[in-house]
Amino acid sequence: MEFIKEESEDLKIKEVFSLKHEETEEHTDLTVLKEESEVLNEIEEKDQFKNNYFITGEKPFSCSQPEKTLSQKKAKNKGTRSNFTCQQCGNKFTLKRNLKIHMRIHTGEKPFTCQLCGKSFSRKVTLNRHMRVHTGEKPYTCPQCGRSFNLKETLNKHLRIHTGEKPFTCQQCGKSFTLGASLKIHMGIHTGEKPYTCPQCGRSFNLKETLNKHLRIHTGEKPFTCQQCGKSFALGASLKIHMGIHTGEKPYICQQCGKSFTLGASLKIHMGIHTGEKPYTCQQCGKSFALGASLKIHMGIHTGEKPYTCQQCGKSFSRKETLNRHMRVHTGEKPYTCQQCGKSFALGASLKIHMRIHTGEKPYTCQQCGKSFTQGASLKIHMGIHTGEKPYTCQQCGKSFSRKETLNRHMRVHSGEKLYTGEKPFTCQQCGKGFNLKGTLKGHMLIHTGEKPFTCQQCGRSFNLKGILNRHMLIHTGEKPFTCQQCGRSFNLKGTLNRHMLIHTGEKPFTCQQCGRSFNLKETLKGHMLIHTGEKPYTCQQCGKSFSRKVTLNMHMRVHTGEKPYVCPQCGKSFALKQHFDSHMRVHTG
Repeated sequence: MEFIKEESEDLKIKEVFSLKHEETEEHTDLTVLKEESEVLNEIEEKDQFKNNYFITGEKPFSCSQPEKTLSQKKAKNKGTRSNFTCQQCGNKFTLKRNLKIHMRIHTGEKPFTCQLCGKSFSRKVTLNRHMRVHTGEKPYTCPQCGRSFNLKETLNKHLRIHTGEKPFTCQQCGKSFTLGASLKIHMGIHTGEKPYTCPQCGRSFNLKETLNKHLRIHTGEKPFTCQQCGKSFALGASLKIHMGIHTGEKPYICQQCGKSFTLGASLKIHMGIHTGEKPYTCQQCGKSFALGASLKIHMGIHTGEKPYTCQQCGKSFSRKETLNRHMRVHTGEKPYTCQQCGKSFALGASLKIHMRIHTGEKPYTCQQCGKSFTQGASLKIHMGIHTGEKPYTCQQCGKSFSRKETLNRHMRVHSGEKLYTGEKPFTCQQCGKGFNLKGTLKGHMLIHTGEKPFTCQQCGRSFNLKGILNRHMLIHTGEKPFTCQQCGRSFNLKGTLNRHMLIHTGEKPFTCQQCGRSFNLKETLKGHMLIHTGEKPYTCQQCGKSFSRKVTLNMHMRVHTGEKPYVCPQCGKSFALKQHFDSHMRVHTG
């Protein structure tokens, strides 16, 4: 599972190594030149030996003398031959040409130039290695997995993946690493050192390459482009992740539940669900997280930092991903489409939640009453019924609410914003009707589409809103959980209880702006307003007669259908209207 992680680590370190190698090329030349000089000295001595034999005809060794080894001769020659010393640093060489090569460290001379990209090097061997970048030559192959590399030292590092060797150990915490560079990066956690600072925003980093990547935020540079769809990315790792969309490959499989992932890191994160491990703890409030990134995001609550700003509306965000999602509000982009009904969403998470309508999946279950929900947020709200918790408190009157949206609506009471007769910023594009809440508009749209996705499992009746289905279910259960404390009457809806309470308080909060008459219900005011406007929006499809109220139209329809829902329990006589039924009952009661 850590194979790709190690691979990416190798790639990252390889980049660091190549950069570092070029910067410190002159320093490494000293060691390499010493080794080369020894080899050159040996070759020179062999040449001298051959020349002496061919010119003088003398045999270098007699039969009676033991043969001297080459290393013994080299030691003798070192003692007698004059050294070539660098006048700048005092380093000594046995060969003049080695001294000449060494001097390039001081002069900065790089005589070996790549004909393809123009990059220069002080040594030919370095140029030869560099040429593999252009030729793609990878002469060093792993015998275990067949992966090839252009440098031997990169292969050696790669082999540690198979052997599990981690030779670099942190002296402070004991954590081990396969690469020395990884240990160096890790040490920044203990030292807190961040020597690389962004000149534009002042943010500091412990690695130069991290700073270079960060600078792309300011420049907007996206050098990594997908060859299939043309989408560009600021990071190579992001492109690699993106490619999984096209290939569909998910090589990382959870051994406990079988779920697959495109990234090893995603599998590692997922495993936290099974283990429950949360190793990242906030030092300020003590809250723990399964991911370091989650802790970093959480810290924004304490610091209030929001470095990512929308250039169109000026809104700021603590995370770049959140800004990217927010931009879809302006662009209208909805890249996630349901394959069953064709509905599109701006967020992948929204599509995932939507799919539960089709599958009927309700993965979030209340441990106290067994009720299940499609969303975790819905379960959280539901838990407030059991706990009685109301975490959202009005700072002006002290009233508390279980949901933030309810508090926001309540705040209009204090701000003076009109709840029912004021601004209605959400307008239906089909009929022009306005709404003060986006959710209300969303529910209204189902009238035009005819969609009724919520179905009663007992009678098969369907509804366009989940709330209406929930209210309908009380017909089957007969449950009336909301009781009036003054008269003991019970109701199946809290809203009905609230309206009933107005009878006891005598409160009439809904006032007609034209005649000043007040009403205890919004619906009553709405019906009353039709007296002033003369509007009759509800029309009978059979006879064309119009009515100002829907309930009146419903009663009128009984004329055509012959329905008489009110039945006398004493004589069995039926009536279409309740007032006629009430009048009839007086016959029996006197």
